[in-house]
Amino acid sequence: MINIEKVEVDSEKRMIVISDIHGSLKLFQRLLEKIDYTDNDYLFINGDLAEKGKNSLEVIEFIKNLDEKSNRVFVSKGNCDIIFKYVLDGNERILSYMRQQQYSLLNEMIVNEGKSMDDFSEIESIAEFYRNHYQDMFDWLDSLPEAYETDDHIIIHAGINGTKVWRETDELTALSAKAFYENGHQAEKMVIVGHWPVVNYQTNLVSSNNPLIDLEKKVISLDGGNQIKIDGQLNALIIKDGMYSDTYVDELTIEKTVQTDFQNTTAGVGTVTYPNYELRIIQPEQYFTLCENAVSGIRQWVKNEYLTTNNNMTYSSDVSTTFLSVQKGERVKVINASCEGYVLIKKMNGDTGWISKSCLSGE
Repeated sequence: MINIEKVEVDSEKRMIVISDIHGSLKLFQRLLEKIDYTDNDYLFINGDLAEKGKNSLEVIEFIKNLDEKSNRVFVSKGNCDIIFKYVLDGNERILSYMRQQQYSLLNEMIVNEGKSMDDFSEIESIAEFYRNHYQDMFDWLDSLPEAYETDDHIIIHAGINGTKVWRETDELTALSAKAFYENGHQAEKMVIVGHWPVVNYQTNLVSSNNPLIDLEKKVISLDGGNQIKIDGQLNALIIKDGMYSDTYVDELTIEKTVQTDFQNTTAGVGTVTYPNYELRIIQPEQYFTLCENAVSGIRQWVKNEYLTTNNNMTYSSDVSTTFLSVQKGERVKVINASCEGYVLIKKMNGDTGWISKSCLSGE
C-alpha cells in the first residue's frame, strides 16, 4: 500500500498545487513569483521534480529547502523522482536511458562530481558512486509520500485505483497510471493528478495545456506538458474558498502583436498527440491535409510539414490541429513560424492553434 499523509488545511488560506516541474528551476521560480506565493500559502508539489529539464539537481535542492523551512510545503513523489532505484537495484536497462536522456538527474549528479559515464565500467560501480555522494538525497526522495489527503482533495501524482477503497492503491498506479482522467475513480473526494499531459486529452477539443477541471468526474489534471510538448507549460492550481483558478508560465520567448483580424471559419479543433500518431490520408491540400486517426477514427486537418511517411504509413508528431480566431492588437506567443501560409501560436489564455501568416505581417 502507498503512504498517504493527511493534511489539515485552513480554508481561509490559499492552497496551491503544482506538478511535473521536470528540472525547470527558473520556470518554477517564475511561477511562484507570478502567483505571489508566500509561506502563508499551502504549497503542494505533486511529483516529477526531476528529469527532462536541465536543472533537476537544483530543483530538488530548492524544493527540499522550501520543505525544510515551512510546515505548509508538501512534496509527493512522482515516477521520475525515483528512477535512481533502477541503478541501486542493478537494473542495467537504466544505462540506455541515461545515454539517451541527456537531461537527467542521474547524469547531472555524475557531471556535478567531475565524472562521465565512461568513468564507470559497470552498473555496480555507478551505484557505489551514487551511494557515496547522493544517498541523503535519495533517502529524502524515497521518504516522500505517494499521496496527500485533505478534507476535500486527494493529491497524487498519477492516479488511484478504480475502487471505493482507493487507499489500497499500489505504488505503480499512484506514480505511473496512464490517462487517469479517462479511467475515472470512485473516491468521494476530488482527485488532483499530474503525470499525463492534459493535451493528451484534447484529441477532439481546442488544443490547450491548461489544467482540466472536471467537477462531475471529480478529477483535476494538471500536467501542462512542460519539457515534453513544444508548447508545454508549467501550471499552478489555486484553491481558495472552495473555488478553483489556475495560471501558467512557459518557455516560449517570441511574442507578436496581431496586425489584422483573422476569423476562423472552419470547425477544426483538436491535437495529434501521444500515443496516437498514425494517420490515414484522406484529402491533401496546399497547407493542410485531412487525415483520419488510425486509432481514434477522428478526422483532423494536419499541417503538411508535420506529416511523414515510413513504410507506406503516415505519421505526425505532436501538433495542434486547431484553427484559432484572433483580433488586431491581440498579443500571441509564436510556437512555429516556419511553415507555409500559417503560424502556430498560443493565445494568452493558453489555446494553441493555427492562424494565417498575414495576421502577423499585416499583409
